[in-house]
Amino acid sequence: MTTAALEPRAGRRCHNVLNSLHSTHYFSPDLGRELGAVGVTDPRAVNFAVRAAALGPVGAGAVAAAFYNYKYELVARHVPAVWESAAPGRVLAARARAVNATLRRLLGEEAVASAEMAEAARLALRAAEACSREARPLYAAHADLPVPEEPHLAYWHAATLLREHRGDGHLAALMSAGLDGLEALVTHTATGKGMTPKWVFGTRGWTQEEWDAARDRLRERGLLDGAGELTERGAALRQEIENETDRLDRAPYEHLGPQGVARLTELGGAFARAALMAGAFPADLIGKG
Repeated sequence: MTTAALEPRAGRRCHNVLNSLHSTHYFSPDLGRELGAVGVTDPRAVNFAVRAAALGPVGAGAVAAAFYNYKYELVARHVPAVWESAAPGRVLAARARAVNATLRRLLGEEAVASAEMAEAARLALRAAEACSREARPLYAAHADLPVPEEPHLAYWHAATLLREHRGDGHLAALMSAGLDGLEALVTHTATGKGMTPKWVFGTRGWTQEEWDAARDRLRERGLLDGAGELTERGAALRQEIENETDRLDRAPYEHLGPQGVARLTELGGAFARAALMAGAFPADLIGKG
């Protein structure tokens, strides 16, 4: 167990590059093709299925709770019906095929087979050894899945574990801050680092009217100004949420140690940049819209 102190936000920076590569498959045509082949064709159903499949054939309530910022009525439109089209095991296998195809397409065969990829997989898996299951449903479910043998898939698997571990903790921080799912999205978008309203409406099921009502609630709390921008108090709250998320997520990166975290961030950053340059994400995904 490594106990050396990490530079502030080192774990967050490492997570961010790992999460970038993890997230590429959500926007990949390979995912729609592979899920369509097993009977899941609606893009929203695909999204729910691939991320929730590790939980088993759960219902809408469990998915809405674990995902936090999706409108329940949208979830219930697709879950649990999606499991009638494809059982969770078939979804997980299709997801793995899509990830394999996506990473090979975005990064290239040379990078996929490189020593750097194998090193990144070893480091990320080592960090994940220190993740905890308690009160972290999405992490715990994915932690029960086997580690793939191929290094690029093992790296993606470890990145998924670290992403869901941090994400589960982040939801606890949002709840502690008194932000519901939509308010969390509105304030994140106001930072300029979250999804644009267009993507929130298209993927999370909320309407413009509901977005505006959430803004009004946040204005009443002094977190947004009249233009929908974060006030000083709102910016401070978002920073407190990120700091608390860091605190809840520090164990994996402390376990890996400063040198390991720096190296994993370097390797992961290179892979994430390559994926970005290859067009992994829609140009209008992030920003205030």
